[in-house]
Amino acid sequence: MTGKSSGSPCARHRWATRAPRTFLAARRASDVNTDIGAFSLQMAMVVLTGYVVATAPPVARLIEALANVPNDPRRAVAFVALLSMSVSLLNWGLSLIFGGLLARAVARREDLRVDYRALGAAAFMGLGAVWALGLSSSAAQLQATPASLPAPLLDITGVLDFGTTIFTWQSMVSALLLIVLTTVIAWASCPRGASVRTAADMGIDTEDLPDEPPVRERPGEWLEYSRVLPVLLGVITLGWLVGQLLEKSAVAVLSSLNGYLLVFLVLGLVLHGTPRRFLMAVQKAVPATAGILVQFPLYAAMAAVLTKAEGRGGETLSDHLSSIFTSFGGGGGFAVALAVYTAVLGILVPSGGGKWLVEAPYVMQAATDVQMNLGWTVQIYNMAEALPNLVNPFFMLPLLAVLKLRARDLVGFTFLQFVIHLPVILLLVWLLGSTFDFVPPVQP
Repeated sequence: MTGKSSGSPCARHRWATRAPRTFLAARRASDVNTDIGAFSLQMAMVVLTGYVVATAPPVARLIEALANVPNDPRRAVAFVALLSMSVSLLNWGLSLIFGGLLARAVARREDLRVDYRALGAAAFMGLGAVWALGLSSSAAQLQATPASLPAPLLDITGVLDFGTTIFTWQSMVSALLLIVLTTVIAWASCPRGASVRTAADMGIDTEDLPDEPPVRERPGEWLEYSRVLPVLLGVITLGWLVGQLLEKSAVAVLSSLNGYLLVFLVLGLVLHGTPRRFLMAVQKAVPATAGILVQFPLYAAMAAVLTKAEGRGGETLSDHLSSIFTSFGGGGGFAVALAVYTAVLGILVPSGGGKWLVEAPYVMQAATDVQMNLGWTVQIYNMAEALPNLVNPFFMLPLLAVLKLRARDLVGFTFLQFVIHLPVILLLVWLLGSTFDFVPPVQP
């Protein structure tokens, strides 16, 4: 990371002087609303496609096979945590449902007496530990998609593809360390002996009966029950994906949010076999997207107030907040302050993508002021963003519905993870931040 140049960073880089008027008026309010609406839908689709893939019959068979792998109760809990986190690097919505179904499958085994609460907490570790360091990271996806970025934020950060965020070696090392740490904690904290409470002890039925579509009644319904359309769309999408990989770099292809969603959507269709089964899964997945669709527009409004409502001297609240972060200076002080702030704010605003819209304008401006690498700033946010999920039950709700548990059944295990994760993450963001150089924003 390069040193700071002479002069006051706040004075040099304050938004009003850096790009007066044109910065805040870069795009009409209706255009910004369109961007936020598109991104809200995209994040809802992350949840929906993950749910659809996780509930497909081939995935259910895979889950049953995986549930028979561990031969010890503590290893079973650690195994569920490990797989939940691994899957979350692909899609956090998929991880949430996949982990829950895997926990239920392990609980059905009669040869293992495993604590069902510990299994449930382990299933949540994908969202509670490393999801934001994977491909479905809301902040990383937003920064890599200029069409979805509000113009004021784009002017500050430019475009940051995955090569500058989740695919840096520092980010991948952090994800690996957190996965290992979380797995060990899950293994060590698993109750034993008289403390064990199985699903049967709690009176919970863990049998999963697949939903069968109704019998076809009309000749016109043949396409809904046909496997031809899913296979055809799968082949077309595979051909498109191969063409994209031949034409562009793998990082550029993976950084495309719309392409990512298309692949998962078609994969869900192919795995369900018929359009009818696919639509049944979509119908069950839609309620899980409600929180995102309601929250994101509210956060966008908050971001607009922060960046556009000028006070005395023509400065916005974001200007003042940026100055506060700048006061911590560059390097470890800034990184630790940002991580703590993100974790605290995440308890009040439980949304990785929506909160980034609120936090990014002044955080990324402050990062520019102190010459902190912008890609790593996004990853500092991503590592700290997962922490509130361990103590805030909001995103546990879909998993709790699958497990038929209550938040209080899991929070003891997740709070232990929080207590240990917090100092480790602060240490990682502090140490690894010094390995980066500042790179000016790259505009599309």
